[in-house]
Amino acid sequence: MHRAVMPPIGTAQAWRDAARQFLAAGIPPEAILWGDTTTAPDLFGEVGPVRPAGHVTVPRSFISMASTVVWHSDPERFARLYAFLWRLKDAPHLMTDRGDADLSRLRSMEKNVHRCQHKMKAFVRFREIGAEYAPRRSFAAWFEPTYHTVEPTADFFVRRFSDMDWRIFTPDVSAVFENGSLSFREGQEKPALPEDASEQLWITYFQNIFNPARLMVKAMQSEMPKKYWKNMPEAAFIPQMIAEAPARARAMAEAAPSLPPARMAQVQAQLAAHQSAWEGPKDALAKDIAACTRCPLHCNATQAVPGEGAMDADLMIVGEQPGDQEDLSGRPFVGPAGQLFDKIAGQAGLERHKAFVTNAVKHFKFTPRGKRRLHQSPNGSEIQHCRWWLNAEIAQVRPKLLLGMGATAAEGLTGRRAGILSRRGTVEQTASGTPILLTLHPSYLLRLPDPKAKADATAQFRDDLAMAVKLLD
Repeated sequence: MHRAVMPPIGTAQAWRDAARQFLAAGIPPEAILWGDTTTAPDLFGEVGPVRPAGHVTVPRSFISMASTVVWHSDPERFARLYAFLWRLKDAPHLMTDRGDADLSRLRSMEKNVHRCQHKMKAFVRFREIGAEYAPRRSFAAWFEPTYHTVEPTADFFVRRFSDMDWRIFTPDVSAVFENGSLSFREGQEKPALPEDASEQLWITYFQNIFNPARLMVKAMQSEMPKKYWKNMPEAAFIPQMIAEAPARARAMAEAAPSLPPARMAQVQAQLAAHQSAWEGPKDALAKDIAACTRCPLHCNATQAVPGEGAMDADLMIVGEQPGDQEDLSGRPFVGPAGQLFDKIAGQAGLERHKAFVTNAVKHFKFTPRGKRRLHQSPNGSEIQHCRWWLNAEIAQVRPKLLLGMGATAAEGLTGRRAGILSRRGTVEQTASGTPILLTLHPSYLLRLPDPKAKADATAQFRDDLAMAVKLLD
């Protein structure tokens, strides 16, 4: 039985050297007892001679992972790494096997170490210590990492603070940078560090950049766990700032300027540009819609299809867009979907001739397929451009109820197309307060292949049309 004791300083290189020797000598994982200086010696373990038997290569990705995992605090980390390495020498593909339990555990440990390194970079607070420790200006800090991350993280502080001497004391290992040279020493208890003259300035800055309106306590504690607060001077004021946040947020809202900033004015102007400002006699609306070139759909369609019906109707029925037959005839709802609508509307007691019937999009969007023209759903930009005319029709007719059929109609009326199946049968409102009853589109019923599903959907559609009649009554 072989015993390998890893030192607290230089652990990564020591493990690599030992693992390389054991692997080259063909020593299996069960024949090695791994540990560090904190692990009690095993009564049955002994350090025996290791005779290399050959050269073994492993993927670089494993070396990178192992160089991080060795700094974890799990006492089994060395054994886990070597056991996986033993398997890896015969199956290099294991480094890409996401389903391997051993690799998953090592990747999790690697992630924990990286997170601890990030916390160390963020939460180490230096104090100037003067000439007591060094002949020139020096700084020191006390930190309590979760894992053994001082040594692998020290290079970051060397690059960041190369123009000064500093020490980072921890209970495990301490890093010392003097005269441009980095060294590591054994850990120690927390020293009595002097007060920092600029500490109050930093606390004042920290308090002033705190935004009470964006306070998320759980997210803050996830990024800055409470275990680090005791060594961070600004953390003493966090409970007070959290308690005062609601009152400060209200004060900020009350002190906000009454006039919108320039960018908000631009946004409001852009929104207003998409709201219909069409004004004219009712009999001119259809003619102006026919001349529309607001979006590219007019290039391929035969003609625009305006709404038709009583201009003082209580009910406005809004479909999605014209189909092939509507595009050719110039009238809404005359194709198969319109014929199915008329049939079901009659069963529900809805009289179409008393309603105003239109579409959210006025031009037919299609893909040519031989002699056929296959329907394509309008995109958000096309629906938004055509909302100009839909709003104009609503303003002219002034209906008491809008019946929106299909996702495109829902987007044209409410600005949101998602979830039409769950929203059907519900009543929403326009920005001006006109009620909107959402339902399915008849073309959806025509496309359903399953007879039972089609029957169920048809019954729901009929119920929604009957609901529209009741709402008007």
